[in-house]
Amino acid sequence: MGKVRIGTVWLGGCSGCHMSFLDLDERLIELSQVAEFMSSPITDWKLHTPIKEYQDYPEVDITLVEGAVVNTDNVEVLKIVRERSKILIAFGDCAITGNVPAYRNLFKVEDVLNSVYIEKATHNQHVPSDRVVVPRLLGKVVPISHVVKVDYFLTGCPPSADSIWYTIKCLLENKQPEFSRENYRYG
Repeated sequence: MGKVRIGTVWLGGCSGCHMSFLDLDERLIELSQVAEFMSSPITDWKLHTPIKEYQDYPEVDITLVEGAVVNTDNVEVLKIVRERSKILIAFGDCAITGNVPAYRNLFKVEDVLNSVYIEKATHNQHVPSDRVVVPRLLGKVVPISHVVKVDYFLTGCPPSADSIWYTIKCLLENKQPEFSRENYRYG
């Protein structure tokens, strides 16, 4: 049997979940013996990969998705990633509940854009119309499960390296992760 193919994706979040993933430390070496990282912002893609690049998202066994769904590009990316992933994991509380990015739901999208690009701007005061600069924001920030089917929910803000390791190791061993206090936490 070949190596398990893993990908990670970063939507509307802070990158804390990916930083926790890096906190696997020496366990990353162990993981690399049985898994191949096919796509990830921490291995090969730029921070804000254009949507067209996701058209080439590879077929993978497991994808961990960090962040909430905040714009139309996130929706498109998430649908592509879901289609090409055998197992999709909501990676952290933003992906699971919307968490901090969902605070934007307290305001109208137009008010947020005006505040950032007009009221608080010191130069070039206008809301960008170029979708590459600012993808069209959704009316409400939503968890990824509102857009696609999620197979597992990896809680935490961010999830601990131990929780990440436990979940991945269970899946690599074809076991169901046990969702208990010892293995997972919120916040």
